[in-house]
Amino acid sequence: MTTARATLARQPRADLLSWITTTDHKRIGILYLTTSLVYFGVAGLLALAIRTQLARPANDFVGVHTYAQLFTLHGTAMIFLFVAPFALGLANFLLPLQIGAPDMAFPRLNATSYWMFLFGGLVIFAGAATNEGAAATGWTAYAPLSEIKISTGLGQDLWIVGVFIVSVATILTSINFITTVFVYRAPGMTMWRIPIFAWEMVATSLLIFMAFPALAADLLLLFVDRNFGGHAFDPAYGGSALLWQHLFWFFGHPEVYVMILPYFGVISEIIPVFSRKPIFGYTGIVLAAFAIAGLSMGVWAHHMFTTGAVDDPFFSFMSFLIAVPTGVKFFDWIATMWGGSISFETPMLFALGFLVNFLLGGITGVMIASPPIDFQAHQSYFIVAHMHYVLGGGSLFAIFAALFFWWPKMFGRKLREGLGAWSFWLLFIGFNVTFLPMHFMGLEGMPRRVYTYDATGVLPLLNAIATAGSYLMAIGVLVFLWNVVVSAFDRTPVGDDPWEANSLEWATTSPPPEYNFDRLPPIRSDRPVFDARHPERDPSAVR
Repeated sequence: MTTARATLARQPRADLLSWITTTDHKRIGILYLTTSLVYFGVAGLLALAIRTQLARPANDFVGVHTYAQLFTLHGTAMIFLFVAPFALGLANFLLPLQIGAPDMAFPRLNATSYWMFLFGGLVIFAGAATNEGAAATGWTAYAPLSEIKISTGLGQDLWIVGVFIVSVATILTSINFITTVFVYRAPGMTMWRIPIFAWEMVATSLLIFMAFPALAADLLLLFVDRNFGGHAFDPAYGGSALLWQHLFWFFGHPEVYVMILPYFGVISEIIPVFSRKPIFGYTGIVLAAFAIAGLSMGVWAHHMFTTGAVDDPFFSFMSFLIAVPTGVKFFDWIATMWGGSISFETPMLFALGFLVNFLLGGITGVMIASPPIDFQAHQSYFIVAHMHYVLGGGSLFAIFAALFFWWPKMFGRKLREGLGAWSFWLLFIGFNVTFLPMHFMGLEGMPRRVYTYDATGVLPLLNAIATAGSYLMAIGVLVFLWNVVVSAFDRTPVGDDPWEANSLEWATTSPPPEYNFDRLPPIRSDRPVFDARHPERDPSAVR
């Protein structure tokens, strides 16, 4: 009886009010993850509506203004409300556990950031309930189109306010992450022993801190222009429409790496575990992360080659150069697997899918880093394919890898391997069937951001194939959701370390207690849990 009471005392309260008022980083992380996945579901439904409209030429499934709202909200939700916030939620749950800390440095600020993220997203979607409808100027909201009050009314204003709130929440979270990692590490957890995921989040947080204020300033200027007679982006009054692009892409290209650097960390945690080897080139991977973060701040005009207002050779060189540290990471991942005893559980399947898809997206990224190629491809579906291979084929597959890998740590039970394999293959095949044809659509001259197209050449066939692929992806997501439901009723204990992993979060119970650790193992390398399982090994020889 005494033991049972002690066990119950370890567990936090599970009622709704305790979740609303919580400052526990693990609960806030789960709230982040759940909310971002809900936004992902909404964005996915919008994507299905877009692909249904484009399934055949001259389709009337939705009108032109409705279509503009659909792809604006889809892009906004994926960029601002899913891919990057999911990484923040994962880091919220993992960072203190990985460095041996009891909580985040600023728990109340952490909770505030989450609620700002949640309500910022709701404000964005609230525009759909207004008379003019939701924002309809694309997720980039280029001026002068976004300045026009007649066609973009209250819905666009709500979009500006909502994205501003989310951007401020993200900045506050980055401050919390940096402080936690630098100040709250456990004894023995030197900077060169923290997991690579933690390093990637430090690089991401520094990037957020440098890039997101530009977005916040851009949004404030646009709101003033629209509502208080400002003219920052109005050339007739001495403003500049290109100023919006400069500020937006000064945020926007680093944002691409905010959405991928955390998932480089996820892959760097998963591949060694399922290869039964230490990560190859720990130092190189860490330095490459900071090289990517630094170089990304000088690549914003990569998106502005066709404006004629930037130094194309310089930004082209920078765009080529940033591929080098990414190549270093690929080399290290492949070298980690080389000669390893690889097992193909679901997290590893999604990690390998990430490598294949992101490599294809990276190759097309190098192609459009050349201004002559970019001039031809910039307004075509080739760019749509490139962006989705990087963030869909890359970040999305790493997100599913993370869910399957850390699910036992969060909830004390595994997701089903059989259903996981089905999810992977449906998503992998569906993704490539959807987005590979878009390269050829672009080469055939199909513009992006259009709600219909001419029934000429192979465009109707390519669009029909892409639409079929999108529904195949949707089935893959439904199989994952069914996996979650089935696994929720499986009470089979999985143990504290079901994968025989390496980093410190696997040294505590699954799920962890409110204070994270009953005790910490000695930290003598970057693989403390591995060292604890193999005390006969010399920890100093692990790296």
